[in-house]
Amino acid sequence: MVNVVFLHPDLGIGGAERLVVDAALALRRRGCQVQIWTAHFDPAHCFTESRQPDLGVQCVGDWLPRTLLGRCSALCAYLRMLYVACYLVFLSGAEFDVVFCDQVSACIPVLKLCRRAKRVLFYCHFPDQLLTQRRTLFKRLYRLPIDWLEEYTTGLADLVVVNSKFTAGVFKRTFSSLSHLETDVLYPSLNFAAFDTELTDSDELLPPGKEFVFLSINRFERKKNLGLALEALYALHDRLALADWDRVHLVMAGGYDERVVENVEHYQELQQTASKLQLADKVTFIRSFSDQQKISLLRRSSCVLYTPSNEHFGIVPLEAMYNRCPVIAVNSGGPLESVIDQVTGFLRQPSPSSFAEAMEKLVRTPALRAKMGAAGRSRVLQTFSTDAFADQLYQYIYKLTQ
Repeated sequence: MVNVVFLHPDLGIGGAERLVVDAALALRRRGCQVQIWTAHFDPAHCFTESRQPDLGVQCVGDWLPRTLLGRCSALCAYLRMLYVACYLVFLSGAEFDVVFCDQVSACIPVLKLCRRAKRVLFYCHFPDQLLTQRRTLFKRLYRLPIDWLEEYTTGLADLVVVNSKFTAGVFKRTFSSLSHLETDVLYPSLNFAAFDTELTDSDELLPPGKEFVFLSINRFERKKNLGLALEALYALHDRLALADWDRVHLVMAGGYDERVVENVEHYQELQQTASKLQLADKVTFIRSFSDQQKISLLRRSSCVLYTPSNEHFGIVPLEAMYNRCPVIAVNSGGPLESVIDQVTGFLRQPSPSSFAEAMEKLVRTPALRAKMGAAGRSRVLQTFSTDAFADQLYQYIYKLTQ
């Protein structure tokens, strides 16, 4: 039996966390022993499967700061993960053969200090250095050693895997010293069983009489460009007859953590934008929804609006398509590999008018919604199945143990 340890900074709710949990479950089904080690785990703010005892979630180092006076979050994340790795290697007594590491590569050198150096698979969701702005000289100087460390330690992994062809290209352009590495693509998958359960209807979350429900699912972060959904809804108003407009509603549901200042601030900014556009009665905001609420909303919605540009991959379009819900997404990044334009949804420029035009088509043509929904479910079943994901991941783990 192969023992696999997953190292992840914060086992909350998000695309990266969904992949880690799914990967652990997939390997466990293949007979592996799995553990997840993290610097933060809140059973009240996590995916349901994370609470399963068999996943062996271990949380250490949460006493370390997440920021220094609201700054240096990257440095703190690196220090927290270094502590987790050191605790695992030198203090825990845990036995393991392979480490699945993602997001923070700085802990990889510690794993090589074991009496028998461990084999490491690093899953690159996206280069960390591209996720922050460098507007000031201080920020550029601060990030310089962190960026170097990210690139150097990533190169110490025995195998590097990325989540999309888009990310593979970005990886090679960003990490010039690692351009010789061949990065395999392991697309995220869905746990179909979780979406096939009987659920309480979502009508309790929505005002009555709303036939055309548009749904946005994303963390309340500015880089997710959630304001585009509100502006597109505003632009849609001029395209519809009053009778159709009265039946339209937008749900903005997203991950929300009170510890994260940006979540709190941006949530308030979006509410203010909705009020400014006189859309307050047309929008329902839901923070940190449950798994059941998410699935119920996906089944109830006419379309999912996916607004981030250059998203690394994006699990939400897969969740929508599996639930026969068309997707309108920005025509860049991962959605170019998941959404088929004019077949399972629409790929559009990130402008209110472009999104509103696609939204109008779905409102006016119920048959198109049904056709795209059926095509989307078929695509997910064929290309992004749990079995395909599990088989590919297990082959990587098996290769590293030989």
